[in-house]
Amino acid sequence: MLSPNISRDLTDCSEFGNRSCPESFRSAAVQGIMYLFITAAFTLTILGNLAIIVSISYFKRLHSPTNFLILSMAVTDFLMGFAIMPYSMMRSVENCWYFGMTFCKVHYSFDLMLCLASIFHLCSIAVDRFYAICHPLHYATTMTVTVIKQIIAVCWSVPTAFAFAVVFSEAYASGIEDYEMLVKCSNLCPIVFNKLWGAVLFIVGLFAPACVMIGIYVKIFTVSQRHTCELSQVHRHSKSDKKDELSKNKDRKAAKTLSIVMLGFLICWFPCFFTILIDPFLNFSTPLPLFDALNWLGYLNSLCNPLIYGFFYPWFRKTFKYILKGKIFSPYFRMIKLLSED
Repeated sequence: MLSPNISRDLTDCSEFGNRSCPESFRSAAVQGIMYLFITAAFTLTILGNLAIIVSISYFKRLHSPTNFLILSMAVTDFLMGFAIMPYSMMRSVENCWYFGMTFCKVHYSFDLMLCLASIFHLCSIAVDRFYAICHPLHYATTMTVTVIKQIIAVCWSVPTAFAFAVVFSEAYASGIEDYEMLVKCSNLCPIVFNKLWGAVLFIVGLFAPACVMIGIYVKIFTVSQRHTCELSQVHRHSKSDKKDELSKNKDRKAAKTLSIVMLGFLICWFPCFFTILIDPFLNFSTPLPLFDALNWLGYLNSLCNPLIYGFFYPWFRKTFKYILKGKIFSPYFRMIKLLSED
């Protein structure tokens, strides 16, 4: 979600020429290094999230409400790496947009949509974990497969409608001085947010969902801590008690892992969202290289999620090995036991 510096006075197209780009300030060596590292980043993003998609889709043992939400979120990260990052790479390295203004809007709409879809999924996962840990007796009847499908549909449809409506209506640019001249003169794909829509995007897309998630996870960890204290006071457990304790420990571990995923999202995307919020009040004076760097910090979140899953989830490490060995081509592996507690 890039926002260029447009504070300069544009009274004609002499600065940019006729639909031309500013001269690149990077040497060929620097551009080559940038292409190398960014290509590696989005390649790993694609492969890592594809592994999650294949794992949860293929193995029957992983077909659970939480994992379906993780699967859907992995699709957003996969699309970010496959459909967004390569074009953004060319824009960042070449300091130019070669694909026309119509595709610029399409690209920016999908960029914004996938970012918002990710945080909607994180909110949904937080709600799912809340019911699993805080209301375990009602979880099976509340978070059914049908409900999960409806939640996933909302996680995709609402960000899609918001992103495409805002970008193609150009409401985000209303009142921004010299915006039309910049679009007419340059090939920079200069999509920015005015004060109103910058604030709306920050509140609706980040601040409000973050507050909801933080509140839910605080409640989850409070309840988990209370359960731990209660279990520690019991010296003798029946077999069913031990199974219940194992299930609760598994839920707490899942909540802890997903809270780290949420924290990673906030660390990666908050600087970009915050800059979009304050930049209109600073007369769009934020340097373009800084905006570009913050944008790529947000993109890297799509790479971080598979790494987090691989570090904390034994099932992902095991299924990843099966994928690399090609064992998933055998139909018998669909029902294989992945964890000792299965």
